[in-house]
Formats: sequence, structure tokens, C-alpha cells
Amino acid sequence: MAGTVFNCLLRPARTPRVSIGGVAQKWTAAASQTPPTCRAATLSTPAAAIRRAGAARRPISTSRPRRARQAADEPGFTSVLDNPPELVRSGRRHGPGLIILAIIPVTAFILGTWQVKRLEWKTELIAKCEDRLVRAPLPLPPRIDADAIPDFDYRRVWTTGRYRHDQEMLIGPRMRDGEQGYMVVTPLEREGGPETTVLVNRGWISKDKADKRKRMDSLKPETVRVEGMLREPWKKNMFTPDNNIEKGEFYFPDVHQMAQLTGSQPVWIEQTMDPDILQLYDYVARGIPIGRPAEVNLRNNHAQYIFTWYGLAVATSIMFWLVVKKPPSDITRRVRMNKSW
Repeated sequence: MAGTVFNCLLRPARTPRVSIGGVAQKWTAAASQTPPTCRAATLSTPAAAIRRAGAARRPISTSRPRRARQAADEPGFTSVLDNPPELVRSGRRHGPGLIILAIIPVTAFILGTWQVKRLEWKTELIAKCEDRLVRAPLPLPPRIDADAIPDFDYRRVWTTGRYRHDQEMLIGPRMRDGEQGYMVVTPLEREGGPETTVLVNRGWISKDKADKRKRMDSLKPETVRVEGMLREPWKKNMFTPDNNIEKGEFYFPDVHQMAQLTGSQPVWIEQTMDPDILQLYDYVARGIPIGRPAEVNLRNNHAQYIFTWYGLAVATSIMFWLVVKKPPSDITRRVRMNKSW
């Protein structure tokens, strides 16, 4: 009995390879022709029961399933093999901005070095002017060479003469201690005649004393002694408007223009005085011009400029080094792209 069942189970394995449909037909035919003992044994095996149940549920087909439509089925499809990708950079590592960043520290260093030279020049100039101030006042000669005035800038001088109040000029507005006013410039006619006349900046008066009738104490007709500093002609900046001679409006002291207008020499003298606080209040109330103190008022900010330019040079140099030494990432270094797609 056991041998018979074993032979029956091995019988399908000895059959030649045929199609799935042929195997199913032969298997069915063999099962119908086997002895009752073999058929019973065959039906009793689990593999045979599963095989027969599957055959009963679905039919066995020899046709291939339909394949879904792919992109390669399109007539215009281009394969990666037909159009391979190109290996390109996503952008240059350093552009024109790096050149600008390299120029900034060099330029700042040059400007800082130039300010060092300017500091030396300004310090020497201030020392010369202060040395001229401590000297005794020099009597002003009748005729002055205008080209020699820069060599005597801030030199204390004195002279005598009579003020030409009829040719007085007000320059302004000018501020003093928060109050608006004007500078009074009056030609000083000396004993040598009109050819020896010089321009004197008498000082500051308040705005409400601009009218001569309100400051009669300042209009002295007699001969006076004037002590002051010999100064270079002023230079007009780009923000100051031009003087309006027709209307008598002067915004800055154009020495050559004023000298031509009054017939005097192009010589500018700034009257000096050192009044106490009570005298200052008295001069302001009476409209007497307040002269400037005998001191050098040249600005010297070159040390600040040196610190600024050299600091900028150091800061931008560090920034330049950080940008150059920074390694690029893998994404920014190279990417795959194809511009023909």
C-alpha cells in the first residue's frame, strides 16, 4: 500500500516538460484512470487539494498580460544615453565682488598713509602759527605784497588810521553763542593815502544792531589804533552762495572782491581783543563789534582720519582672507545639468 501511494505521487514528476495547460489535462486524465486506492491517496494529499482548488477558482491562460505604456514608447523620447548630462559648475567660486573687496583695503591703507603725511603737515603749520602769535606785534608797512601774506599768516600786527564807515560791509549770517549776527568789515584808511588802505574785520555784532543808527558808539570818526592778526584770504566752499554786491549782501569775505569795491589793498586783518564777561555784555548792548581772541583755530582731525582708514583696511583685509579661505560645499562646487533638455 505504501509503495503504491509513493509510486502514484512520483508519477507526475516523471512526465516530460510540457505547457501548463498540457500538464493540467494529463494530470486530470491520470487521476481518473488510477485505481481507487491510488485516487484516494492522491486526493488525500494537501498539495493535490490546493492545486485542484486553484484550478477550479481561476482559469489558466497562456497569453501574456498587457504592459503599461512607458515614456520610452513616445516617438519624441530622448534617452539619457542619447543626450548624456554635462558636468558643469553651478557658478564661479569668486566673482567681481572679490576684486572690489581686494581693492578696498589697499585704498584704505593708502588714504591712511596720506593722512599721516597730512597730520605731520598740519602739526608743523600749527606750530609755526603759534610761534608767530607769541611774538610782539609788528607794525604794518604802508604797502604789503599780497603774495607774501601766507608767510605771515597769524602774525600779530598793529597800525593806525580812520575807519571808512561809509564803506562798511556786513558778512553773514554768523552765529555766536547761539545768537545770529554779522561780521563787520570796514576799510581802514591810513596816513599814506588811499593806496595804503586795508580791510579790517572788526568782529561780530548781533542781528538787531545791523542798522548803524542803533550802534552809534561803534562809529568812531577819529584816528584809532588797530591791533590784530594778518590772515590769508578766505576760500569759498561749494555750499556758500555768491555775494550780491548790488544789494550789499555778503555771505563770505572775498578779499579781492571787497578790495576792488572799496579801493583798498587785498589785505585782511582780524582785530583781536580779550574782554571780560562784563565788557562782552556791554559791547553786545551798545553794538560794538567783538573781535576774536588771539589764538590759532586751525582744525586738526587727521588723527581720527588715520584711525578710521587704517581700521577699515584691517577689517576689510580680514573679510577678504575669510572669503578666499572658505572652502566651497559639494553642492556649490559642481552640479549635474543639461541645458539641451
